[in-house]
Amino acid sequence: MIEVHELTKRYGSTTAVDGLSFTVRPGHVTGFLGPNGAGKSTTLRLILGLDAPTAGTATLSGRPFRDRRRGLRDAGALLDATAVPAGRSAAAHLTALARTNGLPAARVRAVLEEVGLAGVARKRVGGFSLGMKQRLGIAAALLGDPAVLIFDEPVNGLDPEGIRWVRGLFRGLAAEGRTVLVSSHLMSEMENTADHLIVIGRGQLIADTPASAFVAQGTQDHVVVRTPAVRSLTAALATAGATVQPGPDGLLEVTGLTGAEIGDLALARGIALHELAPRRASLEEAFMELTADSVDYLAGDPS
Repeated sequence: MIEVHELTKRYGSTTAVDGLSFTVRPGHVTGFLGPNGAGKSTTLRLILGLDAPTAGTATLSGRPFRDRRRGLRDAGALLDATAVPAGRSAAAHLTALARTNGLPAARVRAVLEEVGLAGVARKRVGGFSLGMKQRLGIAAALLGDPAVLIFDEPVNGLDPEGIRWVRGLFRGLAAEGRTVLVSSHLMSEMENTADHLIVIGRGQLIADTPASAFVAQGTQDHVVVRTPAVRSLTAALATAGATVQPGPDGLLEVTGLTGAEIGDLALARGIALHELAPRRASLEEAFMELTADSVDYLAGDPS
């Protein structure tokens, strides 16, 4: 379990993390989200004892990671897949980590097999693609078979097969009762992977909730309807209590009624429908809506 309580980190006049509190529980894949500059990477470094907090605490099962002597046996992390000496082989890199953490050599072979790098174990990391380096970083995190695992942008550089593999890996680790925290900017991947979400903005907590609840509170589901009888259908939908947003070419976005209810209403009034499609709200839409006030770098409209 990861517990963060009133965690604060200041760099001079800049506050990167501001009184942040949350708990990451075992048995779930927890997504850690926020706009650029929200304080995610700083928070992860504070949890792992790589930086000291200005105030507050970050603990693993009740104790700071710095106070734990078992190293990779207690927690494994991937923060920067490129932070491996280019002239070192994958096997040599993991062997060095195993020795300094008192782990058997058999673990090196096991994790290389698990991440699909056994065939290139003796090759130098400098010749690896970014996706291969990500796999090596994941192998290093798994090396000590820890109960707590933290991953920062773990799917960068991975191909579709690799992304699907990582998704299954994280779910499997959580199913074993481990604590799995994944930070990512890829909303579609978090939507497919995370059970629970912790969302921060400008160093402060925005949401700590199941993924489904986060999507539901941010953006409503709606139904897309296309009809040649726009006025008639719009009036009928409004009378039935729906909210209708008009679009081009007879397209309507309808909230407040299900697709079945809209279809029944149109049939009863003899209104032709050319399209009737429920649209589920996405995690990306909810994220953009709920973090709009926390974005520091907002690009202009390209149009």
